[in-house]
Amino acid sequence: MPGDKKESEQIREMGSATLPGARGNNIHCLTIVGQIEGHQLLPVETKSTKYEHVMPQLAAIEEAPDIDGLLILLNTVGGDIEAGLGIAELIAGMSKPTVSLVLGGGHSIGVPLAVAARRSIIAPTAAMTIHPVRLTGVVIGVSQTYDYFAKIQERIVEFVTRRSSVERERFTEMMLRTGELAADVGTVLYGAEAVEAGLIDEVGGLRDALGWLHGEIGRGR
Repeated sequence: MPGDKKESEQIREMGSATLPGARGNNIHCLTIVGQIEGHQLLPVETKSTKYEHVMPQLAAIEEAPDIDGLLILLNTVGGDIEAGLGIAELIAGMSKPTVSLVLGGGHSIGVPLAVAARRSIIAPTAAMTIHPVRLTGVVIGVSQTYDYFAKIQERIVEFVTRRSSVERERFTEMMLRTGELAADVGTVLYGAEAVEAGLIDEVGGLRDALGWLHGEIGRGR
């Protein structure tokens, strides 16, 4: 069928698909996996999510009259900070019901992406790593550089604490914690720990995410 072929190409090229109208609702499924690619191209062997693919998709989903809600499947190691925050801001600004489901990992810039949705869910075995801003490559060791790092980090802290129930002091403490990560500063939270910290709304799976979406869509009609 032509429609099936188009859907298969969309899944293969963009990692997304519009689910058929179960319960009378059309839900778009978007995957954010691997490393978030920003302005620099990653090696071809690196699994990545390209921000120039995701951003127009989100705008199209918001405008599409035949799409009622958005399911975001998240399994990322992090990546480009600006690209990740840009995607997160677009998700947060959508009027349609959105739910994120953290599977495997929602590390680094994956944390703002997870909390950007109206409802956030994490699988029991999934992990989230919270750590300070890190930039790779050559860095000029002047005060302006460190001020820039601090401003980026403040943007992340502000976004996460605004979009979740985690307290600012606790999030900052987890970000700067020493002794937990062998070669780094930060904290790893698993499943229920992320919920207990106020970062994620609930522990669950695909059924819970779809159930919440269908409920929100129904209440909005």
